Amino acid sequence: MNEWFDAEQRAERAQQLTESRRWAEALAELDAALDINPSNVNWQAQRGFLLDQLERFDEAIEAYRDVLDAEPEDRETLLALGIDLERVGRLSESAAVLDRLRAFHPDFEPGFCFGILVCAELEQHDQAEELFYLAQHLREDCPNCFYHMGISLAERGEFKRALYCWERVLDIDAAFEGVRGQMARAHRAAGDPDAAHDWYLKAVREDPGDTDLLFEMGNLLFEQGKFERATTKFRQVLELSPDHVDAHFALAEVMLSQDKTDKAIELLSALHELDEEYPGLALRQGAAHLKLGQRDEALPFLELAVEESPTNKEALMLLGNCLLWLQRPEKAADQFRRIIALDNSLPNVYHNLGVCCFLTNDHEQGIRHCQRALELRPDYTLAIVKLVLAYQRLGRFPEAKGMILHGLKVDPDNSLLKHLGRRMWRARVKYRLGRVGAAIGRLFGRG
Repeated sequence: MNEWFDAEQRAERAQQLTESRRWAEALAELDAALDINPSNVNWQAQRGFLLDQLERFDEAIEAYRDVLDAEPEDRETLLALGIDLERVGRLSESAAVLDRLRAFHPDFEPGFCFGILVCAELEQHDQAEELFYLAQHLREDCPNCFYHMGISLAERGEFKRALYCWERVLDIDAAFEGVRGQMARAHRAAGDPDAAHDWYLKAVREDPGDTDLLFEMGNLLFEQGKFERATTKFRQVLELSPDHVDAHFALAEVMLSQDKTDKAIELLSALHELDEEYPGLALRQGAAHLKLGQRDEALPFLELAVEESPTNKEALMLLGNCLLWLQRPEKAADQFRRIIALDNSLPNVYHNLGVCCFLTNDHEQGIRHCQRALELRPDYTLAIVKLVLAYQRLGRFPEAKGMILHGLKVDPDNSLLKHLGRRMWRARVKYRLGRVGAAIGRLFGRG
């Protein structure tokens, strides 16, 4: 009898601690009570609730299942179990539990309300909408129903209808958490950055410590080219969460956009200490060093970036350029050819491949690549200049002259093309002298 009395005392103490929101202490008292009387279903249900408050959702799920073994139709336990299964990403199990809940209790509106959310996450949007209208028959002013329906609509790109649902949420409950952030995201996805910014401001005022909102706001400002304001937001994120790897990376991107490359390298190095496998880190480190002309330092980062993502055209292009600048044209050409195998519509890649061919004395192939670059982009003056020089080197002066005339039609003020035109006679003389010199060399060689 003393043990049973002690169990009751502990359970009562757990209830008092729960009311004071002292969750861990309450759980310890309740576990002690259940050690004595493990068959008390009410205590098991309360244990699940306490585990929820401590965000120990997997353990809460097991606690709720223990309750349902004894009381399989208990609606509050079925609802709590369905919600926790959704929280941990076990969506199909959650949907099955909520189906059971609605079958046992067809007039219990929360079973429909949270079913909307799970269907939305399972991309079963028609079923989500059906559950929404069924829930409306039971309760017309449930803010959770409108919130969950908004998520389903936003997932399928119906932002106008989603925004209507979230406006209804605020009409019903102006203090509803999270809805302002969702409205900001919907406006942003719908292509209205100004409205998105306004709603982000409202959401941040509601929760100034929400680093996700601050980070998204920073990204929005960055996309708009408002670099200083974006920098402020990313720094706020790092003040609140110094190990926020996404903010380190995003801030480095801002620095690169502002040509503050040294600062970007510093931020990327800090990110490397936090997560050396962060996606895109090696690529940005290589790009930053390359921007400073530090080609030897850039090379290993770019090689790693290509190894990590062999079909990343930006990584292949930067690696090719780096190798080209390091006077390794054969290896550079390999990278450019890999890009062309992925996408043959990029004129700058053909131009760079042409340069590699010129450097390895394969002028005819270089000419063909530069001609292809011009086919894709007729005003590509860099390719025009390379062709003029190649034609002159090969003694094809009418073609060189024609290319200069074409280039000046495209860019009448191009000083380099004008210079090449004025110096055409010198190119002719140099070519002829070169041929004479070669002939003399052959003559003496035969002697």
